[in-house]
Amino acid sequence: MVICPVCDAEIEVDEDGLEEEQTLTCDECGADLRVVSVEPEVDLEPLDEEDEDDEATDLDEEDDEDETWK
Repeated sequence: MVICPVCDAEIEVDEDGLEEEQTLTCDECGADLRVVSVEPEVDLEPLDEEDEDDEATDLDEEDDEDETWK
């Protein structure tokens, strides 16, 4: 059972398929969450706006790299 650290709601997810740094969204409160660890139990933390910006930047950089190879 995975619990949202923001609203304490249960998040339905296959715990065996989770990986560290994966992101989830809580269906109850809409919080974006990051998987911090999966062992010995799943630990989540809310994503900061800064973290979300970093992810968007990383994706933009990957897109730029892909275009270089075309």
